[in-house]
Amino acid sequence: MENKTLVDALIQDNLLGEIEGRKVLQEAALARRPVDELIYEQRLIDEEKLAMEKGKLLNVPYRKIDPQEISDETLKLFPEETVRNYKVIPVSIKDDLLIAGMVNPDNAQAQEALKFIAKQRRLNVGAYIITPSLWEMILRRYSPYRSLIDEAVRASSSISTKGAGPTQIVQLEETRAGNSDETPIIRIVSTTLKEAVWERASDIHIEPQRNRSRIRFRIDGELQEVSTLPLALHSLIVSRVKILANLKIDETRIPQDGRFRTVLFGRDIDYRVATFPTPVGEKVVIRVLDPSTGLRGLEDLGLRGRNLDTVKKGIEKPYGVILITGPTGSGKSTTLYALMQLLNKPDINIVSLEDPVEYYMDGLNQSQVKPEIGYDFASGLRQILRQDPDVIMVGEVRDEETAGLTIQAALTGHIVLSTLHTNNSVGVIPRLIDMKVQPFLLPAALNIMLAQRLVSRLCQQCKVAQPASQEIANVISHELGKLTPEARGQYAPTGPYNIYHAPGCEVCKGKGVSGRLAVFEVMTMTPELEHIINIGATESSILDEARRQGMVTMHQDGILKALEGLVSMEEVLRETVEM
Repeated sequence: MENKTLVDALIQDNLLGEIEGRKVLQEAALARRPVDELIYEQRLIDEEKLAMEKGKLLNVPYRKIDPQEISDETLKLFPEETVRNYKVIPVSIKDDLLIAGMVNPDNAQAQEALKFIAKQRRLNVGAYIITPSLWEMILRRYSPYRSLIDEAVRASSSISTKGAGPTQIVQLEETRAGNSDETPIIRIVSTTLKEAVWERASDIHIEPQRNRSRIRFRIDGELQEVSTLPLALHSLIVSRVKILANLKIDETRIPQDGRFRTVLFGRDIDYRVATFPTPVGEKVVIRVLDPSTGLRGLEDLGLRGRNLDTVKKGIEKPYGVILITGPTGSGKSTTLYALMQLLNKPDINIVSLEDPVEYYMDGLNQSQVKPEIGYDFASGLRQILRQDPDVIMVGEVRDEETAGLTIQAALTGHIVLSTLHTNNSVGVIPRLIDMKVQPFLLPAALNIMLAQRLVSRLCQQCKVAQPASQEIANVISHELGKLTPEARGQYAPTGPYNIYHAPGCEVCKGKGVSGRLAVFEVMTMTPELEHIINIGATESSILDEARRQGMVTMHQDGILKALEGLVSMEEVLRETVEM
């Protein structure tokens, strides 16, 4: 299939603009590559639509296939080399018909490989066109992470590990150019980055120890060791990561920050890199920013019932501050992005100040602050007001100046989204007053105060119910008794109470948990709360008002979710406190 034929068809079906089409054709000619590969890499159109268009031109039907439906027995039909080299996968075998998936059905060599396999097994063969991301997912099942790493380490065995230490690490970095072991190092890094995405890890830690290099993933909030490498390879791996992030490979004395982006499994993945010098070498932490896990709706995060209704009503107001509070790693940024997705409309101008920009969103004007050159949240907020914004997002209220400017921005008719470090929603107002915000300004500016924590989500495939012990049943009854009649009638169950545990299964890989869920509490500004602020707010008086509003606390929200079997009751009682 000619490049021009495909581009013309995409333009004719309004999937690609004429200017974009001409540009990608020129790039394909210069790079001597198929144009569909460039369209996929640059995310110009959805990969499924691209596959459908190719299928129409080649007269090969497109089929959307769930990779979990392809059994391990089916995968044994094709050698890994065939899958890797020709971008074909076995889909199913029934009677005497072998069904295959092909990324490039017009590839003559791929066709011959399929015919050869079918002939060997005395089968007829049929083919569908598939997406590159499906092919990548299936290819990964042929080569588990540990075996790939072991193979790469063996390939780099010419590097001596004797006497490895800080001095040798520096020398290895200095002599990296021309090193014959560069290819295995590239393979180790790329395989680790892909594995982290596959395992839904939020962070990768590459750490030098006294006699080895350790790789750990943070999965569902917990660090897990996934690989151990010879210490002699550590500096080469760090140098490779630095090259990807455009950092100085010869600077090992001070921390550095960078980022890079790639396409994996059909998604744009951002990696944020931070190096840190230690006595035995540089440690590297890579934050994995996967939009499929980081950009989610409010319901997916765990907001529901009164909390969800309150937040949705709050963002419909024409102005006011919405503050999300919680400790580091409690999912505040994810909730901010979920709110911005709801507000992101063609007639709304959203401008953000972030440190750093975690997820790029179309339609937003996102800016990363650089405190080292004087561009911080406070100075950025002053400039934002000249950008004619409707909605302002400030990554964090860190100091008195930013707090004052945030309140002023809301008072001048803007919706302002931000985060704050307090233990709960009740602590927001005292914290702002402590940051020298005039109390009389808060009632007119504050809209919603939302606090959250993250707890592990139980695996829904293997969870089992069991009666709650008398001690836990008493705690449940006590907390549910504090809810308003409206809240109890909405979703509070009656005893006897069951709680859930998950022993582990194949789906959750024996862990019993799969992902994390947030527990929330949401408080709003009311005339009663305004009166409390004006006469001198204390946490106890604010808490009394929160109860009057019918606020469901994080403790209560967690208990309700545990009774539904979404999270572990023990973890809820451990991670949240009674108010």
